[in-house]
Amino acid sequence: MNQKGSITINGKTVPMEGEKNLLALIRKSGVEMPTFCYHSELSVYGACRLCIVDIEGRGIDTSCSTPPRDGMVIQTHTPKLRKMRKTLIELLLANHDNSCTTCEKSSACKLKELACDLGVKEIPYKKTREHRQPDLLSTSLIRNPDKCVLCGDCVRYCHEIQGVGAIDFAYRGEDVVVTPAFNKSLAQVDCINCGQCAAVCPTGAIVPRSEIEEVWTALADQNKSVVAQIAPAVRASIGEMFNLPESSVTLGKIMSALKYLGFKEVYDTSFGADLTVLEETHEFLERSKTGENLPLFTSCCPGWVKYAEQFHPELIPHLSSCMSPQGMVGSLAKKLLTKTEQKGEKDIIMVSIMPCTAKKFEKTRPELNRDAVPLVDYVLTTQELGKMIKEAGIRFSDLAPSSADLPFGLYSESGLGFGSTQGVSEAVARYASRALNGEDLTSFVPEEKECWKEVILKEDNLDIRMAVVSGMKNAETLIQKMAAGNVSYDIVEVMACPGGCVAGAGQPVSYDKDILKNRTAALKEAGKITPIHCPEVNPYIQRIYEKVLGGKPGSPEAHALVHTHYQSRKRIDNTPMELISSDHMTPVEINVCVGTSCFLRGSQEILSGMTQKMNQEDWKNKIELKATFCSENCSHGPTVTIGDKKIHRATLDSVTEEVAQQLALRDKQEVLV
Repeated sequence: MNQKGSITINGKTVPMEGEKNLLALIRKSGVEMPTFCYHSELSVYGACRLCIVDIEGRGIDTSCSTPPRDGMVIQTHTPKLRKMRKTLIELLLANHDNSCTTCEKSSACKLKELACDLGVKEIPYKKTREHRQPDLLSTSLIRNPDKCVLCGDCVRYCHEIQGVGAIDFAYRGEDVVVTPAFNKSLAQVDCINCGQCAAVCPTGAIVPRSEIEEVWTALADQNKSVVAQIAPAVRASIGEMFNLPESSVTLGKIMSALKYLGFKEVYDTSFGADLTVLEETHEFLERSKTGENLPLFTSCCPGWVKYAEQFHPELIPHLSSCMSPQGMVGSLAKKLLTKTEQKGEKDIIMVSIMPCTAKKFEKTRPELNRDAVPLVDYVLTTQELGKMIKEAGIRFSDLAPSSADLPFGLYSESGLGFGSTQGVSEAVARYASRALNGEDLTSFVPEEKECWKEVILKEDNLDIRMAVVSGMKNAETLIQKMAAGNVSYDIVEVMACPGGCVAGAGQPVSYDKDILKNRTAALKEAGKITPIHCPEVNPYIQRIYEKVLGGKPGSPEAHALVHTHYQSRKRIDNTPMELISSDHMTPVEINVCVGTSCFLRGSQEILSGMTQKMNQEDWKNKIELKATFCSENCSHGPTVTIGDKKIHRATLDSVTEEVAQQLALRDKQEVLV
């Protein structure tokens, strides 16, 4: 790639300054080139073809995949190019579910915006795809295949940034679709509910699951007391939906809006974050005394927790047992409100306002129930709250601010810091310093590593090595480095969404590349003017400990109310897929696990080999071959079950030998009968 020189764009000379493709130079020149599939943090795909340009001497090519060269002369909006772009949009619309007025993404749909910008006034082409049923099983997301334009943004993000691969392309040619493995639901595969697929989707093909109607119903029920809690990152983003200055901190207006909507009490999740700092730091210091279950991994991000349960169950003992701040506020609020409201916990409805779609899954965890009553009943994303405010006709920008209700409305700067990456680890480190040394840290300066940040603290009695990572593929790289002994840490903060909660999939859709930086900066500024800077001096935190939590962090009462536990989770629904059937009365049944771990260890080769052997050996019609999707023995794969016998670290030879033995035994038994 040339670093020097210039190119000519529509007659204008544009200097090259290290741009990796023509698209970047075109946009730098002031031309807004349309794209569907281009994201600077993802690999170049070039599928949508909307960014085509006419390059002198080369003809038409995609600008996103073409590196600039000194002296290039390009045109971006010739009659031919404009007609081609318009035709591409018309073709997409022909097979698209065009129920735009009722679509969840209507106000931020890139397809609708481009159709308008490119002057599409009719759809001259016939629909060629059959209707496909939407996927409604996930607690966090809804997937509508009829709205998919095959841009591949969700596929690449899930693979390249999150390293999960819960969704991918399937089939070929005109039959190609984007789908989870084996056409299953997102709820049945290894989706961690981070929702970043929905965040990058340019249409309404994947959207956060809405709980607006359920909340309206609860608010209208006179027998219920409906209360709310607001996560830190929400206050720095909801103003974007009401044309307020970018990243304005609008907590006071949110409080007023929620009271207008009918919420009886409104709390701040930052209070739960303050509590998390105290409990998690105590937990770390206690573990440090024995050296057990270190490093300690943070547990406030439900996307990360589910990832650990699915892909790294060996790390479950290392997860902090603290509930997330959402769970803590839900648990304590329901316990206290039963007394003040004179109602049972099932009649106290807790609604969380979160930037995160994974929180919708988290509230359904059985561990976050008390006596079969959820600690959090509903989760609304920032987007959903904005829609409710608009539906109620509230002029958000004109609202006078009001304060949160006590005791869960007062918080510290540390608690507010949970809204972005690094906030949790810094809060824990600073409190640990005050607990061990009697004073705050002199500095907290992370050092950039391969794909994470490192903080090494050595001040008097404090000696901690910390890692901060966001984005699950980055986290996986760090985990592998730690497992190999290349790096070592005492505390690891993990956030599923790159940048932390400010980048949650429930936040307002924005195509501003600086939006995350601006939201983070707004939260930091809000923290500086917060009257309380240390969670342990929050008077209402102190009062909660005195009256409810046994007087100190880590008490039995605290463990009963604000701690939890985790479980190993199957990565895909375990319904077997029959590959070769038999009508024999007593066939030998072979189940080969093709879950991610077993697949990588060779289960595909076993399936292929067994299929071939059935044609070569005298096994026809005597065995049934099935693929299963999790045997819960990930570290011992490939795992194959033959009849009642389970073989770990199976090979084609060991499976063949066992099948032959079981067939011989069965034949003998049949002769005796």
